[in-house]
Amino acid sequence: MITPEHRLRLGSTRWFAFALTLLVALPTCVPQFLHAAPAKGEKPYALICGTVWSPDNHPVYGVKVKIRRASDKPNKVRWELYSDHMGEFAQRVPAGEQDYIISADLKGFKMPDGTPLRLEKEVTVHIYNDERQDTGLHLTH
Repeated sequence: MITPEHRLRLGSTRWFAFALTLLVALPTCVPQFLHAAPAKGEKPYALICGTVWSPDNHPVYGVKVKIRRASDKPNKVRWELYSDHMGEFAQRVPAGEQDYIISADLKGFKMPDGTPLRLEKEVTVHIYNDERQDTGLHLTH
């Protein structure tokens, strides 16, 4: 027969086992970057992230994305990268107040019916310091 004292002891044993499991498992669940100190000599940076979208609002893979400072000439591209399988791209840029112009090189990109794609408009991103800015590049016919 289980008495009230046994129930209390059984409940506190389960609670103790649960708490112990949490204490053992929790440190392995915390991401490493929360523990890591910044590398010595690593300069601060900002991050420009975005997605390339098709005319029907689907992400587009393999688009060449070009990023330049707004103060630079249009043909002076500082960074070139490609959108991934989710249509996403990300580029580190120096921290500090600066405007960046983002465009896409769409040579060879066409819709399944053969219609060529073009960029709706270049996107300007303003960076204030060392933050992340998210944007999107929208393609049209």
